[in-house]
Amino acid sequence: MINAQKALSRFGPRATAIGLALLTLIPVVVVASAMLNPDQAIWDHLWRYVLPELLVNTFWLALGVGVGVTVLGTGLAWLTAACEFPGRAFFAWALLLPLALPAYVTAFVWIGLLDFTGVLPTWLRATWGIGALPIRSRGGVILIMVLALYPYVYLTARTAFQGQGRRLLEAAQTLGVSRWRAFFKIALPMARPGIVAGLSLALMETLADFGTVAVFNYNTFTTAIYKAWFSMFSLPAASQLATILVFFVLALVTLEQLSRNRRSYATSARGSGGAQRIRLRGTAATLATLCAALVFLLAFMVPMVQLLLWASHIVATDLDARYLAFAGHSLLLAALGAALVVSLALALGYAQRLYPTPAMQLTARLATIGYALPGAVLAVGFYVPVAALDNLLIDAWRSWTGQEIGQIFGGTLAVMLLAYCARFLAVGFGPVESGLARITRTMDEAAQVLGSTGLKRLSRVHLPLLRAPLLAAAALAFVDILKELPITLMTRPFGWDTLATRVFEMTAESEWERAALPAVAICLVGLLPIFLLVKHSDART
Repeated sequence: MINAQKALSRFGPRATAIGLALLTLIPVVVVASAMLNPDQAIWDHLWRYVLPELLVNTFWLALGVGVGVTVLGTGLAWLTAACEFPGRAFFAWALLLPLALPAYVTAFVWIGLLDFTGVLPTWLRATWGIGALPIRSRGGVILIMVLALYPYVYLTARTAFQGQGRRLLEAAQTLGVSRWRAFFKIALPMARPGIVAGLSLALMETLADFGTVAVFNYNTFTTAIYKAWFSMFSLPAASQLATILVFFVLALVTLEQLSRNRRSYATSARGSGGAQRIRLRGTAATLATLCAALVFLLAFMVPMVQLLLWASHIVATDLDARYLAFAGHSLLLAALGAALVVSLALALGYAQRLYPTPAMQLTARLATIGYALPGAVLAVGFYVPVAALDNLLIDAWRSWTGQEIGQIFGGTLAVMLLAYCARFLAVGFGPVESGLARITRTMDEAAQVLGSTGLKRLSRVHLPLLRAPLLAAAALAFVDILKELPITLMTRPFGWDTLATRVFEMTAESEWERAALPAVAICLVGLLPIFLLVKHSDART
């Protein structure tokens, strides 16, 4: 009996980790299996009418956003990390606030402001005779996504710049190297891993985005998957489009990993803390403040103020009992999803701590790769097997009783929660993994000597020490699920509308003011992880 318990205690963590890896791999395999039996009629239609536009649009979108977030995020990171100018302490953390605004919210605000009937175009026509501004264009969608996603590069690049030894730059200057040349020859190459990490996150979000490109009516793979599912009523077509998108994402992940492994970058933090920032004066200081202020205004302040103004106009007539249902559904899904994500992240992190082997490291990597997969892919990948299981159960019930029944699992929250867990497990795993890493092995050994092992040690020793990381993981997962659109839109039960789907429905009808009310609620809650991020960073220093 004792040997059986020991075997179970050893196999349990490994089985949990393998199960979580399968949770991510199953939708990928399901989607990829669509290539095994391709429908020639579907492929003829896709190649003739759909894929050429999707490939061109996706290429230019990824290229434009990649260049934009790299230049903007890296430049602002260097200014706030290495330079001193008026307002630097404020902009150091304020430039992270656009993370609280979903990209699709920023998109519909700027379209509402700059479209033909917007305030600025109306004034330009009346005053100067200028026509509509070209906001509904490829350049417009790239600009909006750059404003929404640059904080990914800003955050990782700023951390990299802050971790560099300032004496290297000072030594370069004593050798006659100018500040600009020292930046390009020393600081920028040393920060390359952080910049690439932030860039990869921004590009993954770009490939996964549905709401922003839908608002702009800019066709990409995510919008095509949605149309194939809900307009053509063709799961095979949606699956085959999702397979192509998976290939793009996996190629991006592979390139990012190769970029990390190709070189090593050594930094020295010793002596860096006492070094003074480069003090900008005169025109340089003014330009630095204006650049940071302009980005902050365009990416956060103007959209947030406009949302509040629109919401104040409509709140008296539009706020009714429906919004209690929208908010209730959103909060329930976010709470359930966050609880599942944190629980699974804790189980995965603890399994990795108990068995720090290469096989376990690979399993954890596979389990958390779901964040790189677009929500539309996960929605298709989970819905197909669930629908097949439903059909089997319905057929079995019909043959057994002669009665007809409806969907069993497909019409419930099961598919949504599975997809949420696969998509956002990495969000919860990061804080949990770093929190466990700060708990020394000597504490485990002391607990074992005192008779605390297994789950008993986890509950008595680790959980109290993991309170802050678990709260951070829960907050991040909660807000990400609250903002998530394609999974919710494509797999929700009939009539199960949320704040995010309400925003999508209103923007689809160009009802900007009515979309502002649910958008404000999402954005205000979205500020929570940003404040946690600022609190646990040195951005105010």
